[in-house]
Amino acid sequence: MLTYDVRLDRLDAHGAQARCKSACIAIDSALDGRTDAFNPAELLLAAVGACMLKNIERIAPILKFSYRGVHIALHGERQDAPPKMQRIGYRIVVDTEEDDHRLDLLHRNVQQYGTVFNTVSGGTHLEGTIERGSLNPPSACAEPA
Repeated sequence: MLTYDVRLDRLDAHGAQARCKSACIAIDSALDGRTDAFNPAELLLAAVGACMLKNIERIAPILKFSYRGVHIALHGERQDAPPKMQRIGYRIVVDTEEDDHRLDLLHRNVQQYGTVFNTVSGGTHLEGTIERGSLNPPSACAEPA
């Protein structure tokens, strides 16, 4: 059985940090919000997207699926009472020459074998699409000052 450990620490009334292995993520825990950190709902969306990306990395060699890049956009809708993520939609764009059947096969595998994907889809309406497209190279995240 795999296990995971993450530690969070409150820094001040405006934020916190999460640590895992040698990584650190700024957390928006401020009541008025921050633009330079992920809030908990955004972290959930990022976790779902990261799970899909990790699955693509794992599944592509097994399927001998050739691709140059992947872009995933996610959109969450929160209900107020009780507060929960009601719906998550996503769009996966894969820069590939593979045919539609193979692209659908990749999508089915992403949906079927993702730990976070399966956990979230058990309690939230989670659906999306996969399509072929060319991608512009992404810019790297800026290092904190």
